[in-house]
Amino acid sequence: MTPNSEAVMIEVRIPGQLLILRDAQARVLMQTRIASARNGVGEENGSERTPRGWHIIRAKVGAGLPAGAVLVSRRPTGEIYTPELRRSFPGRDWILTRILWLSGLEPGRNRLGRVDTMRRYIYIHGCPDEDPMGIPGSHGCIKMRNSDIIDLFDRVPVGTKVHIRAED
Repeated sequence: MTPNSEAVMIEVRIPGQLLILRDAQARVLMQTRIASARNGVGEENGSERTPRGWHIIRAKVGAGLPAGAVLVSRRPTGEIYTPELRRSFPGRDWILTRILWLSGLEPGRNRLGRVDTMRRYIYIHGCPDEDPMGIPGSHGCIKMRNSDIIDLFDRVPVGTKVHIRAED
């Protein structure tokens, strides 16, 4: 059974570097370590910071792809991530396995103009398993272990609310 967007919500706690999936009664269904932006929080385009506030999942990308599938511009490249591939492309921002593309819900804060989360291409996505979790390290997105993003992706529909909090 696929949950509806009113039945679940995602909370991201930046200070604790945690993602929590809750049901409609606020019970914890999933909790996992994440990595948010190494530049901290902020909404400005080009800042490489993680945007705060209320969002929704606007699109889901990567259903059925194998764990470690490499995505560039939201499209699979046909590659499967390996440390050797990383050495061949040292500057690549590794977006793997699945993407939950976020869209802000607060005009002037994280929606429209220079603060638009969706136009900034902010995702919840998989990353190389050797990337550390629990400490900031992304270019603005929320990074997760590949097994965790697959689990989350399968539990949430498009339209799920996401609250990114800068305080615990």
